[in-house]
Amino acid sequence: MNALIGILTLLALLAAGIPVAFSLLIAGSIGLLLQGGTDLLLGIFSTGPGSALGSYELITIPMFLLMAEFMVTSGISLTLFNAIAAWTRTWKGGLGIATAITGAAFGAISGSSAAAAATLSTSSVPTMLKNGYDRKFATGLVSISGTLAMIIPPSIALIFYGLLSGANIGKLLIAGIIPGLLVTLTIALTVRVLIRLNPRLAPVGGTATWSEKKGSLKVAAPFIFLFGLVTGLIYTGIATPVEASALGALGAFLLTLKSGKLSRENFALALKKTCMTSAMIGLIIVCANVFGTFLTLTGTTQGLVQKIALAGWDPHLVLAFIVILYLVLGCFLDLISILILTVPILLPLVTSMGFDPIWFGIIVILLAEVGIVTPPVGLNVFVVSKVTRTPVEDVFRGVWPHVLTQILLIIVLIIFPGLVLWLPSHMN
Repeated sequence: MNALIGILTLLALLAAGIPVAFSLLIAGSIGLLLQGGTDLLLGIFSTGPGSALGSYELITIPMFLLMAEFMVTSGISLTLFNAIAAWTRTWKGGLGIATAITGAAFGAISGSSAAAAATLSTSSVPTMLKNGYDRKFATGLVSISGTLAMIIPPSIALIFYGLLSGANIGKLLIAGIIPGLLVTLTIALTVRVLIRLNPRLAPVGGTATWSEKKGSLKVAAPFIFLFGLVTGLIYTGIATPVEASALGALGAFLLTLKSGKLSRENFALALKKTCMTSAMIGLIIVCANVFGTFLTLTGTTQGLVQKIALAGWDPHLVLAFIVILYLVLGCFLDLISILILTVPILLPLVTSMGFDPIWFGIIVILLAEVGIVTPPVGLNVFVVSKVTRTPVEDVFRGVWPHVLTQILLIIVLIIFPGLVLWLPSHMN
């Protein structure tokens, strides 16, 4: 009963628009008071924050955020779309394919889906519209391409899942590579199919000279360097995720310094934004620890696992219900809220049925990708709508074909888990 009261209180606070961190803190505090009184609550308050923020791997979050801030400051990310388009614009729908590839490249230096969507909105949408692309098609494409930042390393979402679940963060980041590439490929193929079905969505491809293609390599080189530096070091075992994140931030700093755009003001702004976002995530982690401790003390997770085991349900049937649950939650909650609400309860159930926690984390993040482009929340859609001044309903119409193909891809990854686990299994 206490667990039910705590969960319902949390859902009510979130529905009322209370920030995630405070909703978790209030609901967890009420639950702990009901469970063990004031002494229990004060005991958790005195020890919980230190244990929650004492994780060594937590350092990866501010380092990767700082890396992204430096790359945005350098201005390289804004020119990346044109660099990739130099190679793809000769194809039918080439600018759309360039948008998907740019989303993947931006994801390799930024773990923020909203930031990726905003950047793509200012770089690729004007170019596509100028070249005769349909507005709904272009904005929907940008919305889904922005989600690639959630799965391609370094992904803040995967790191957060790792901190909640206790899964190996290095393996989680490496596990995101192949699914991230498959998501990019799926978006590109969807673009091609939509244009084949309706040629008016995009014009015939343009032209590009060899000098333009050659010049584009200079823009792409910093992204390739950073991705290789961070991911390569983690995969080979030369560096831990924490060490790789620090080297990534240093590499981004040197690239920004080389670009000549690292003024004192820009440097201070990058540090300020990194500190603000890191503090917000840290607060959520502390408050999530309070709520998670409450759930643990109630025995909710253990009870759920035992009931499912005694019922004798087929693991894949249970997994199907979990997938549907995540798709529904994604329509109403943001990623952080979904992870905090579900991972402590569902992960023990999933692992008890024999599923790999690394694989489950990738599936959860992919399902969350679908959630941030579906109504009524659809954060990426609202970001793109605001930046491009396109009606929200038009962006939703443009993104729906991609939602369907992404769900099909998730089903494929569920059927063939080796696509997710192959790279992590070969790590040093």
